[in-house]
Amino acid sequence: MSNLLKKISYIFFMLVLISIISFLAIHAAPNSFLSAGELNPNMTKEAIANLKAVYGLDKPLFEQYIDWVKNIFTLKFGISFVSGQEVSDEILKRLPITLIMNFTALIAVFIISLYLGIKAALNYEKKTDYIVRQISLVSFSMPSFYLALLFIIFFSLQLDWFPIAGLHSIEAKEGISYYTDMVWHLVLPVGVMIFVGLGSMVIYIRSLTLEILKSDYYYFALSRGLNSKELLRYYIFPNLLPPIITLLGLSLPGLIGGSVILESIFGIEGMGQLFFMSALSRDYPIIMGILIITAFLTLLGNMVADLILLKLNPYIKRG
Repeated sequence: MSNLLKKISYIFFMLVLISIISFLAIHAAPNSFLSAGELNPNMTKEAIANLKAVYGLDKPLFEQYIDWVKNIFTLKFGISFVSGQEVSDEILKRLPITLIMNFTALIAVFIISLYLGIKAALNYEKKTDYIVRQISLVSFSMPSFYLALLFIIFFSLQLDWFPIAGLHSIEAKEGISYYTDMVWHLVLPVGVMIFVGLGSMVIYIRSLTLEILKSDYYYFALSRGLNSKELLRYYIFPNLLPPIITLLGLSLPGLIGGSVILESIFGIEGMGQLFFMSALSRDYPIIMGILIITAFLTLLGNMVADLILLKLNPYIKRG
């Protein structure tokens, strides 16, 4: 219980520190949302002053920060400069589709990487290992935007299997057709995310598995005459779990901001596209809202991973 309280206190302290750094960094950036208005001859100084008063930009920086922290505790995050809507409403409107895409890709990447990484390690320096390593290198070196364009050209333009962009067809769908249509539109972007994410993960799991295969306890298990299934279940998987769980925890923030480029290319109105457009328009409330949510997920994922590792092995002491 005391360990949990320490971790919660640590998360709170880090969130305060991150919020201060993010707030100062964003306000120190050149130009602002009202810069274009100040250059517009039709915008009077009174109109600009009124806009600053509406958004609280006429207050000292410290008071602006306090107001923003109050908004965080009420889960409102302020008002968007561009749309005039609550930041929380803007985020909640786009969050589900981004979570669906990234969570699906994350689970698929870990399952496929686990299979390919172990398969390659068990067939070290054989044909299977060579093929898996080549696929991993291509995946690791392939930019997501370039692969997305290749997928669009081949699967959408030449084969006409999948739509080029968007989340739904022009014709309105209802019932189960609505969801199947959405899945059809998500095949290409999720496929790109899965392929691009495989490279480093397969290499990492292959490397971990090779270390296990060289260990003394694995040789001891072999000397006992255990079959391959028993070796996987009792010796390889349990020793792969700790680093994989840690990676899963650190991958949690990627569920929100991991598809900025792909959402823009495929015209999907998700969190990644929202962050990109907000950065272009200097929409500070939305930028800071997404940053603080991502920071919270990073810290939360790290804490959950630590607690799971302690549950798996109580002798592990992590501070």
